[in-house]
Amino acid sequence: MAYYNTIFNNLLQLIPRHQFQKVVNEYNGDKYVKKLTCWNQLTTILYAQAKGKESLRDIETSLKAQSPKLYHLGLPVIKRSTLSDANNKREYRIFEKLFYSLYERCRDLSPKHKFRFKNELYSIDATTIDLCLTVFPWAKFRKRKGAIKMHTMIDHNGCIPCAIVVTDGKKSDIKAAKEGAYPIKPDSIYIMDKGYVDFQWLWDIKEVGGYYVTRLKNNACYEVTGQHKPLINKGVREDVFIKMTGVNTSKKYPDKLRLVRYYDEEKDKEYIFITNLFHLSAKTIAQIYKARWKIELFFKWIKQNLKIKSFLGTTKNAVMTQIWVAMSYFLLLAYVKYKTKCDYSILELCRLIGETLLERMQLIDLLRIDPANPPRAPNNENQLTFSFV
Repeated sequence: MAYYNTIFNNLLQLIPRHQFQKVVNEYNGDKYVKKLTCWNQLTTILYAQAKGKESLRDIETSLKAQSPKLYHLGLPVIKRSTLSDANNKREYRIFEKLFYSLYERCRDLSPKHKFRFKNELYSIDATTIDLCLTVFPWAKFRKRKGAIKMHTMIDHNGCIPCAIVVTDGKKSDIKAAKEGAYPIKPDSIYIMDKGYVDFQWLWDIKEVGGYYVTRLKNNACYEVTGQHKPLINKGVREDVFIKMTGVNTSKKYPDKLRLVRYYDEEKDKEYIFITNLFHLSAKTIAQIYKARWKIELFFKWIKQNLKIKSFLGTTKNAVMTQIWVAMSYFLLLAYVKYKTKCDYSILELCRLIGETLLERMQLIDLLRIDPANPPRAPNNENQLTFSFV
């Protein structure tokens, strides 16, 4: 009956289970498994993410205390040793493919970016997650330091992650990009900082039919070949065509580029942008680059609100599993927000669901509650069901 449904069960119903099971079968994830299936493992780690659990013992104790409310989830008794073995040995790519499956569902629901142009807009950057080298010896970064790096591309339609590659901390941003970390599509615009200025890669983006906005390095050699447009926008100090004159850069990028020099009064700082976008105004180019800050906010958000800095296992497989489930949880929150068009921010939604995860009520009813009033379990069994078709 609906009364015995919980917020957590509603959340799990949003996951395309048949697709998930198909991937599990592809990797033989449930082979020789007696109790803790891949679905049970996913359920348990999502529970830990939503409730902010720090350790395997914490998860085991919490689930044991909540056992009367968990029977409807089909979870067996969770022992920390069993969960640890699953995290260490089960192929993490199962959960990686779940992430991309959820992104496909979120993409069509996400609100469009606020620029007037119709091109898809993406930001590219990477963030480092520090690890203790003695505990994670496989993640050696420096002599006495361990780290991994999340190379990420976010879709500005909804500001959701659409491509993630996790590498060791030593891999440079541009090297990961040139090795195919980010899918480049025609007519799409890609925003990146100076760390991605490699003229061979910029040429590859151009050849695919994509566009980019980035900043010019201080030591770049170029010559001005002509004026692009008259300077009519406030803050725009230069808008010209340039050609690279360096020995290597002129060979890697033989075509013209557009250079925009822009002064930001708020920060009292001048920026020099280069792009292959010739049809947009110089001020729009500056605003596009300013939107890159959203990926920095995304990194800050996930580090503060998801469990991707403290891990439930020490092997690479366990770390990767936790990261992909955490990113999948973020997409689930985004899916709920954009599908229901609720007024809650993703942060408020994260906290609200975390506090009421095992309440016996429908998720759609929870989102209708006034944020000033604490949610209560309803007494009426005839509730509206929360269904996405």
